[in-house]
Amino acid sequence: MTKSNEPDQPTQPDLQEMDEREVAEAIGSAARITLAPGPREAREAPAAAPQPNDEWALPGGTAWVYLADPAKGLTRPVILGDGFNSGPSELDFSWEILERGPYPFLSALRQRGYDVILLGFDERSASILENAEVARAAILETIARRNGEHPLTVGGFSMGGLVTRYALAKMEHDGGTGENDHQTALYFSYDSPHRGAWIPIALQSFAHYIRRLNAAFSNQMNSPAARQLLWQHISEWGDTPETDKERGTFLAELDRVGRWPSRPKKIGVANGSRIGESNGIPAGEQAFHGKGLAITGTHLYTQSAGEDQLVAQLRVVTLRRPRIRTTGLPEIDSAPGGTLEGFGILADELNKIPALIGLGSEADFREHCFVPTVSAIALRDIDTHEKLYAPVTAAAEEESELDEFLCASQNEGHTLVTEELCNWIMDRLP
Repeated sequence: MTKSNEPDQPTQPDLQEMDEREVAEAIGSAARITLAPGPREAREAPAAAPQPNDEWALPGGTAWVYLADPAKGLTRPVILGDGFNSGPSELDFSWEILERGPYPFLSALRQRGYDVILLGFDERSASILENAEVARAAILETIARRNGEHPLTVGGFSMGGLVTRYALAKMEHDGGTGENDHQTALYFSYDSPHRGAWIPIALQSFAHYIRRLNAAFSNQMNSPAARQLLWQHISEWGDTPETDKERGTFLAELDRVGRWPSRPKKIGVANGSRIGESNGIPAGEQAFHGKGLAITGTHLYTQSAGEDQLVAQLRVVTLRRPRIRTTGLPEIDSAPGGTLEGFGILADELNKIPALIGLGSEADFREHCFVPTVSAIALRDIDTHEKLYAPVTAAAEEESELDEFLCASQNEGHTLVTEELCNWIMDRLP
C-alpha cells in the first residue's frame, strides 16, 4: 500500500459515547472471531458425524475409529491428525470437512479396506510438541488393538502433519523399539506448513487491537501452536513482525530428533499450484474495511513488498487510528498455495453483531495465502518473492525433503479435500 493510496481520515463522527463494555458483551455473545479452514457452513453448523465403531480416550486427546469391516476389527489402520484451531477437536467438524466436501475421503478409504482413526486434541492450539504426545499415544494404542501386523499409515491435515511428523521422528530418536516402535510404513501430510504458515500482519494487528473488547482472536494468534506455525508473528498490535522464539524452539527440537522420521516413506500434498501462479489476490489492496459507526476508519490491506508498507489502519470505538506498517516482507498474501478466508471470517463474525453496536464490516477480498505451495511440499523457505513464486520444476523435486509430493492443479482452499489429492495419497497406502 503506497502512501499516495492511503485512506483519508473518516469524516463520520466518532462514537465517543459508546460504552466499551456494551461492545465487548455484544462481541462475546454474537461472534466467534477465530480463524479456521473450510466453508462457512462447515465451520458454523456441521451436521452430526455417524457414530464411530470405537472411541479411545487418550492423554490429551481422543481417537475416533471407523472400521472398514467391523467383523474383521482393526486391521489396516490409517491415522489422520487434526489441524490448528482453538479449543478441542470436534468430530462433527472433522467429518464435515473430510467426508461431506468435494470428495468423501473417509468413505473412499474404508471402501479400499482401510480403517480410519481420526485423531483429535483436547486443545488444538497447544504446543505441537505437546500434541505429539497425543499422537504417540494413538500410535501405540493402534498397535495394541490391531489384528495382524499390517503396517500403519500416519499423517495429518495442516498442523496435524507437523504433529505426526515430530511424533514419528521422536519415537525413532528415542530408540525406535518397544514403546518407541511406531510400525509405520507411510507418513503423509496434507497442506502442512513444513516451512511455515502465514496470517497477514493486518489481521494479527486487528486481533490484538480488539483484545480489550474480546480476547479470543488475540489468544488464538498468540497461542503456542500459532507461534510455532507462523513464519512471521506479532504479539501486540504495534510490534515489528518476526519469527517468534517459540517457532525457533520448535524447529530446534525438530532438528534434535532428526527433522523427519527415516523409516516410513514420506509423502505430501499441497492445495497450491506448482506453476508459480498467483492466487489472484492483488498485493497492497484493501481487503477489509469497517462500515459501522464504531469501526469506520478500520482498513486492512493485503501484504505488499518494499519499505514502510501500510498494512492496516485500526479504529474500534475510540478516537485512535494507528497505522501499521511493514518493511521487507514479500507479497505473500498473493502467493501460490492453500488459501484461508481470514478477511472473510472476520467480516462474517463482526456482521453477526447487532447493527446498533456499529461493527458492520465488509471483506473486499475474503482470502489470503495461508500455506504456500513450497512450504507444503517442504521445498523452500517462504521469506522472499523468488522462493514463493518460482515454479516447482522437475529438477526442484529432488530438493524437497519429502520422498514424493503432489501439488493441486490450481490454488484452492487450505486442506480442501479433493479427489485429485486424495486418490494420489490412497494409491500409495501400504
